[in-house]
Amino acid sequence: MKRIFNCMFFVLMASFLLIGCSSKTDNGAESESGKGKVLANIKDTGKLTVGFEGAYMPFNFLKDNGKDYDGFDVDISSEIAKRLGVEVEFVATPWDGLIGGLKADKFDIIIAQMSITEERKKSVDFTDPYVETGGVLITRNDTNDITKLEDIAGKKVGVGGGTTFEEVVRGVSDAKVQTYKNVNEYIQDLMNGRLDVIMNDQLVMGYNIKNQNLPIKITSDIVNKDLIGMAVKKGNEDFISEVNKALAEMKKDGTYTTIYKKWFGVEPTLQ
Repeated sequence: MKRIFNCMFFVLMASFLLIGCSSKTDNGAESESGKGKVLANIKDTGKLTVGFEGAYMPFNFLKDNGKDYDGFDVDISSEIAKRLGVEVEFVATPWDGLIGGLKADKFDIIIAQMSITEERKKSVDFTDPYVETGGVLITRNDTNDITKLEDIAGKKVGVGGGTTFEEVVRGVSDAKVQTYKNVNEYIQDLMNGRLDVIMNDQLVMGYNIKNQNLPIKITSDIVNKDLIGMAVKKGNEDFISEVNKALAEMKKDGTYTTIYKKWFGVEPTLQ
C-alpha cells in the first residue's frame, strides 16, 4: 500500500506542476497557449482586439457618448483590421497594465503610442514603426526659465509612469519627478501650480493645447526622439508580417497620410 500511495503522490505532484504552468493567469502572466497562434485566432473569430489607454487624446480617447473610441490609433487600428478582413474591438487598459494584458491574451496587439525600446523588446515584439515623434517640455504660460532639459533640475516635474519620458527626466540630477497614470492628471497639476513642468509627446501636447485652449505652452525643442511601434506577443512572426504588410500598403496608397493629416494637420515625418 505504501508503494501505491507513493506512486499516487508523485502523479498528483506532477499534475500540480503542470497546472502551475497553465496557459493564462489573472495577474498578467504570459500565456504560452497564445504563442504563435494570434493570427489564426483572429481569423477564426473574425475580430482583432486592440489594447490602449483610451485616454490619450488625440491618439486614443473616449467620445462624448461614453461608448465609442476615436483618435489616430483608432483609425489606424480600424484600417489594419479592414485589410486583415476582420472587425476591430478596443480594450481600454491603464498604461502600466498593457504589456501584462497582452501576455495574458486580453488583446491581440497594443496600438497605444508605445515607444520601441530595447527593454520592452525583452517582453514583446514590435511591428515596423508607425509614428515618429518626440518628447517636449511644457510649462504654464507665465514660465520662461525652462527651455531645455537641464533647466528642470530642482523643478517639480510631472510625467507618465513607466514611459520613456520618465527615463529622460530621471536622468537630470535634482529633478523632483512625480509619476502619474494619466496624462490629464499631470496637465491639471501643472495648470494648478502643483508642478513646474511636464514632459510629453509633441503631437499630443500640440493638439491638446490648441483644441482645448489650455493655458500652457511647449517651451523646448524635441528632447528625445521616439519611434512608435505596435506591440505583439512574442512568437507571432506571421501576425507581425501581416500587420507590417497592411501598414506598408496604407503608406503606399496614401491612407496613412490621410489619417495622419486628419489628426495633426501636417505631413507625416515617417514615410
